[in-house]
Amino acid sequence: MIPTSSPTTSDVQLTAEQLAKASNYLVETRAALVESVAGLSTLQWTFKPAPDRWSIEEIIEHMVLIENVIHGIIGKMSDAPEAPPDWQPAPMDDFIPTEIPKGLTKIKAPESVWPTHRWRGVETLQRFLESREQTMQLVSAPSLRGRVVLHPVLGPWDGYHWLLAAGAHCSRHTGQIREVKADPDFVETSGAAAKLQ
Repeated sequence: MIPTSSPTTSDVQLTAEQLAKASNYLVETRAALVESVAGLSTLQWTFKPAPDRWSIEEIIEHMVLIENVIHGIIGKMSDAPEAPPDWQPAPMDDFIPTEIPKGLTKIKAPESVWPTHRWRGVETLQRFLESREQTMQLVSAPSLRGRVVLHPVLGPWDGYHWLLAAGAHCSRHTGQIREVKADPDFVETSGAAAKLQ
């Protein structure tokens, strides 16, 4: 029997290549973050390069909150509107992992995802790892292609874009953590006791 209608855009599934790309990206960015904070002392977790800059602890708290926001978006993607007929997802597929980590597109985070010292030090990292595990499980969620939720700056994103954004956001802030560690006043482990005096 000849079908009377074609599948809607929301019926489109991720390809094996897209599944692998998202999964690998989430694993790689998690590993880079873990490496960047290995062996930090209490003082290093809380060091702020300037009063208006976040500490490493605060950066990761913010990352946890963003991952949780993404969980909520993807969890409701089945109810999101279908993408416009002229929507082309491929350019954003490439833009998110290549450009967002560079930090060239400035996106001011809403206050709801600012750090408020909910957790401390290593506990903050553990919270992130738990959130990232949930993010990775969402790679197999339904409706990751074809239904869209508006990003406040970058336009309509489907679930696949939001998954890639979790990795890109992590990568961007891992770079920020490295900048904090490169600050000339960053507390060295061997000099921690001296800094306290």
